[in-house]
Amino acid sequence: MSQSYQPTCDLAALKARAELYQRIRQFFAAREVLEVETPVLSQAGVTDVHLASVVAKRHVNGQLQTHYLQTSPEFAMKRLLASGSGPIYQICKVFRDDEHGRKHNSEFTMLEWYRPQFSLQDLMHETADLLNVCLAERFGELRPVVLSYKHAFQDRLDLNPLQATLKELKDTAHRVGLNLDLGDDRLAYMDLLFSHFVEPSLGFDAPVFLTDFPPEMASLAKTKQDDDGEWVAARFEVYIEGLELANAYDELVDADVLRQRFDADNAEREKQGLAIMPVDEHLLAALPHMPACSGIALGVDRLLMIAQNKLQLEKVITFPADIA
Repeated sequence: MSQSYQPTCDLAALKARAELYQRIRQFFAAREVLEVETPVLSQAGVTDVHLASVVAKRHVNGQLQTHYLQTSPEFAMKRLLASGSGPIYQICKVFRDDEHGRKHNSEFTMLEWYRPQFSLQDLMHETADLLNVCLAERFGELRPVVLSYKHAFQDRLDLNPLQATLKELKDTAHRVGLNLDLGDDRLAYMDLLFSHFVEPSLGFDAPVFLTDFPPEMASLAKTKQDDDGEWVAARFEVYIEGLELANAYDELVDADVLRQRFDADNAEREKQGLAIMPVDEHLLAALPHMPACSGIALGVDRLLMIAQNKLQLEKVITFPADIA
């Protein structure tokens, strides 16, 4: 019987993590991308309705303040970009409240990097190169394929998510046996269908770079028109063996548009009875000075899961939240 003081991963996983960090650092050093470090605690939290920040109290100049553990180092890294840092990356701890399960822990490790003057296509190539460096022992040479969100949805559910009405999404959910009542939340039904019928099938023959998400899922990405003239978010996600590994954006640099998105998020949070989050005014002030760039966040623990062929996150981390 295991003892409660023992880690959930073995020594091989500890060594594999150390080697993985070395490979990542060597990869970026060779490309002259600067490693940086930014604060884990911030005065502003994330407004995204689907993310919950971990709240922390601390004194600043004798005053007790509410701060938030980062869900991503994105905002602070963009302030560095706006100050002339050039290409940068960071390996850090991030936190998302009450996310636990086979592939989740509320504290996890993220690799995030930003490339000024890179297109999303450029970033895809670099991400593929990094995956080949990190996963060569398990897979040999990987040749990722590019697939749009719309076509992945159509292939599996015979439905165009960019045009589907709320009723069509509800009817499709019922047709495939997902009889949850999500009210009038169109995106929630889209996410439900995606998580049950699209995501689990992605990336088994080769890594999938899923592109051109619905514009409502733009978050901090630009929007554009796809080849069919439909508006989409300029972003991609990476999937291997049904596991979402990374999320990339052609970064939005319009502070006015971003403020509108923050305000819309908070309006939706209020509607759902969630806490209103303070907007990061430092980021909004920096954005007009930020160079055009693409950026990506990659889950290091999940990358290690894939490299080690593990099915549970706890097999590659030391102490999950329930025994931390």
